[in-house]
Amino acid sequence: MADRAGPQARPGDWVLIHNVVLPAGSRAHGVPPETQAVPLEMRVKGFLLDGPALPGETVSVRTLTGRVVRGSLVAVNPPIPHDFGSPVPELQTIGPELRRRLRGDRP
Repeated sequence: MADRAGPQARPGDWVLIHNVVLPAGSRAHGVPPETQAVPLEMRVKGFLLDGPALPGETVSVRTLTGRVVRGSLVAVNPPIPHDFGSPVPELQTIGPELRRRLRGDRP
């Protein structure tokens, strides 16, 4: 049964969908066994074309590149969970130092 928790999405909302492209065991023969044992999944963000819809329902989205993709609705306005970490102090001075050297300035 689909998970119906979460906000209802409306047409035009930015959403995340999920789909199983290949079930476990259906990958190419040269794929390692540990990879063969899990499904090939896709997650795609786009603008909801169907609706209203709840998480778990099958919907269509239009991606930023114009593709129309179908999948199970996961989230409305999905967060961006990754970042590039904390600044590295040693790298923060590289740009100004390089410009100084290119100008021929002395330290």
